[in-house]
Amino acid sequence: MNLPDFRNPDTLLAHVRHTMAFYHPRAIDPSGGFYHFFRDDGSVYDAHTRHLVSSTRFVFNYAMAFRQFGDPAYLDAVRHGTAFLRDAHRDPVTGGYAWQLQWRDGVKTVDDATNHCYGLAFVLLAYSHALMAGVSEARGWLAETWDLMEARFWEPQHGLYADEATPDWQLKPYRGQNANMHACEAMLAAFEATGETRYLDRAELLAHNITERQAALAHGLMWEHYDASWQVDWDYNRNDKTNIFRPWGYQPGHLTEWAKLLLILERHRPQPWLLPRAEALFDAAMSRAWDDEHGGLFYGFGPQNEICDSDKYFWVQAESLAAAALLAARTGNDHYWNDYQRLWAYSWEHFVDHEYGGWYRILRFDNSKYSDEKSPAGKVDYHTMGACYEVLGAL
Repeated sequence: MNLPDFRNPDTLLAHVRHTMAFYHPRAIDPSGGFYHFFRDDGSVYDAHTRHLVSSTRFVFNYAMAFRQFGDPAYLDAVRHGTAFLRDAHRDPVTGGYAWQLQWRDGVKTVDDATNHCYGLAFVLLAYSHALMAGVSEARGWLAETWDLMEARFWEPQHGLYADEATPDWQLKPYRGQNANMHACEAMLAAFEATGETRYLDRAELLAHNITERQAALAHGLMWEHYDASWQVDWDYNRNDKTNIFRPWGYQPGHLTEWAKLLLILERHRPQPWLLPRAEALFDAAMSRAWDDEHGGLFYGFGPQNEICDSDKYFWVQAESLAAAALLAARTGNDHYWNDYQRLWAYSWEHFVDHEYGGWYRILRFDNSKYSDEKSPAGKVDYHTMGACYEVLGAL
């Protein structure tokens, strides 16, 4: 396969355009929000289920595309998406956001009103990017979401967010790093959108407490799952591969995603620990999870460095190539450009759908496909286009 030059901005911009063309305009539901379930050819296979993670990530996608390409239709879609967050997902009584709902003819039925900090992190991210795209009223929604997370999930004694609450805000005992990682990402975006230092302060605190303090409890790497006192829970979901938001094992994709976030944090607030930590996390992921036989990064490895989930996920490759580019640009070390190249080469051959656009979601260890469900709820290629934008900044 002939490979393009992945360090050429034109290559990355063309790829973003091709990916956006898979979703736009077919993703837009005129009656409200977006469709969330797409097969490989772009056909919608569930027109009614709406998941908070997709609803928010579509706002991110359209806001970034508008800022990059200036198409007013993209800005219209940002407004369309934020309206759905306000009018359909948000409960005006509790302030919470429905995790999943059904949408038929402009009427919602809530399937799951559980409050997830992970979901609110993406609400915060969506409003931050809407504001940067020019939706001025998002400034108030952004502050409102900070206040909600502060009141309902923030645990100052631990310096981290709790994870999950009932619809009436009773906290559950599970604690997780994933919600805090995406909260860090959202806080960085909120700072970039507003210039308010409280968001940057919080991003720094989250980054330190997860990648330094919590990692020290688990052999120097971040374990995903904890109890209510933030002690490692080594057994949570050990035998359940179905929970895409709470998988067992170390997550190579989260190690590299944190590496990326630490370098973004360093841009705004240089600290001597950030670069060494980013390098250590990225290098651990590549050394322990790269598949020398079939290429790509495996999904998960266990405490003895054994591969516990040999599937390949699109987002793991995307976040890792973004981190590689940021590390290469920051350090000048060519081995990070080599990692960037091999991650892209692998993804270009196996994950990118050159016919219809977008990336396949999940492959087996040998890169064979499971199904033709390219983008079920939660995907929307936010990771892949987001990675391209990060690399463009680094280049």
